[in-house]
Amino acid sequence: MDTLVEQGVEVVFGYPGGAVLPIYDALFNDNRIRHILVRHEAGAAHAAEGYARSTGKPGVVLVTSGPGATNAVTGIADAFMDSIPMVVLTGQVATAMIGTDAFQEADTVGITRHCTKHNYLVKDPADLAATINEAFKIATTGRPGPVVIDIPKDVQVASAPANQTEPRSRFNPPTTGAPEAIAQAVAMLAAAEAPVLYTGGGIINSGPEASELLRELQDLCGAPLTSTLMGLGAFPAQNKAWLGMLGMHGTYEANMAMNRADLIISVGARFDDRVTGRIEDFAPNAKKIHIDIDRSSINKTVQVDLPIIGDCTLVLRQMIDEWKSSDASAQNLSEWYARIDGWRARNSLAYPQSEEEIMPQLAIERLFELTKQYDPIITTEVGQHQMWAAQHFHFFAPNKWLTSGGLGTMGYGLPAAIGAQLGNPEALVIDVAGEASIQMNIQELGTASQYRLPVKVFILNNEYMGMVRQWQELTYESRYSNSYSDSLPDFVKLAEAYGWKGIVIENLDDLDAGIQAMIDHDGPVIVDCRVAKLANCLPMFRSGAPHTEMIMYGDDTQREVTAEAKASV
Repeated sequence: MDTLVEQGVEVVFGYPGGAVLPIYDALFNDNRIRHILVRHEAGAAHAAEGYARSTGKPGVVLVTSGPGATNAVTGIADAFMDSIPMVVLTGQVATAMIGTDAFQEADTVGITRHCTKHNYLVKDPADLAATINEAFKIATTGRPGPVVIDIPKDVQVASAPANQTEPRSRFNPPTTGAPEAIAQAVAMLAAAEAPVLYTGGGIINSGPEASELLRELQDLCGAPLTSTLMGLGAFPAQNKAWLGMLGMHGTYEANMAMNRADLIISVGARFDDRVTGRIEDFAPNAKKIHIDIDRSSINKTVQVDLPIIGDCTLVLRQMIDEWKSSDASAQNLSEWYARIDGWRARNSLAYPQSEEEIMPQLAIERLFELTKQYDPIITTEVGQHQMWAAQHFHFFAPNKWLTSGGLGTMGYGLPAAIGAQLGNPEALVIDVAGEASIQMNIQELGTASQYRLPVKVFILNNEYMGMVRQWQELTYESRYSNSYSDSLPDFVKLAEAYGWKGIVIENLDDLDAGIQAMIDHDGPVIVDCRVAKLANCLPMFRSGAPHTEMIMYGDDTQREVTAEAKASV
């Protein structure tokens, strides 16, 4: 407990069980750390992610052995994919019982080896304090990520001298770029006639200063800028240089600019397949500079011309200093922006208008307009609603957008919103959800009630697993195999059962009033917003297709698909 406090831990998300009861007993009379009792260990891990992502502090999880640890694995894997700093303390059976198939025994270290930055099985109580200290350093240094510490029950109840070992420091990744690489990058940027800054979650993870430096570098060089799903908010959406999100559900102008660029500078992004599409068609004529703290991400999927290993904050500062000291000046980019304006004219985020149904895109647009004055924190579940939120809600600052990117975990949004609310008690926190995804961890409504957390859940209810239906429509000739939700709960009654306020919005005329009622209520709220059932999340490109071959509303392809879908329904 003392070591956790020394690490600055204020909140722990967990669920007790036999193999971890000694730690819970130590928590009983210790008011230095607040324990949040979740309703499922997956909720603990996702809540810790939301806390970490919104505050910049590492999230901490405490669960028991066996099913407690295995229930947390999805959240651990999610944090690993999205580079979220997290320390997970798991109970374990006594050391003498390990390997005997004892009650609630599981090989936690073996199970989590491939979805953690590091993990430990502590067999000597004298190693525990040093292990915890090192775990926090590993979780937060370099590319952030989760670390698991598995603690047998006999180690928990044993005694050892305090401060018996010197802190270990075996993990020291490079943080600054090589000066010659920085100089070369600046020279390439100054010479580029069609540059693009391509940013990712690493900008957010590096801290708020990275976002400020990114904006300064863009102002110096004038290059247009796009972002991955995880990087939204690092650059203000109202800036004329903002191209919107790129990738499978990104804007046409962002994907076309990447394809036609002569220079791409990737900052804290990893050339994910949802960004690149078919590799051989991705930005074929562009020189590529890749800035990343994780050496293993360089050249993993896309070969680059200039790698720079380092922390985004420090490397961006180096580039700005080099730009100013070398008196670099950017090319005239007016012709490049004129081409971009031509792609923007396609209005790729347009969608069909309706006077009879609530279009989900419109629901997100109204949610943004009515909440932007509060500078809310938005979490999401995973599916169409997630992409609509990324497309039609606009972000101006980092740490306001919390979503599951790499793993795509349904059930992430509600516990993440709980973690974000605990870390930001005065903030308006809204989970944008789908009616299928919200049910994955809906038991965490009880956690919000217990701790009086005014979390809001805004459900886009189309009675389908929407993204599954969309892919079945586009790829499987509208064979909707098990993607229709035929027995949904009454979300208003469910909300009331947990002590929440429930609101249903069925008509277009009630949309604004329903959202405003959600905002005005000082406790937790579920909004069941009934939206058009067959709306698709466009633009998009198909998996494995070139990133320039985008399907958009108004295209012949989409008109045919929509007609076929309506006929089949």
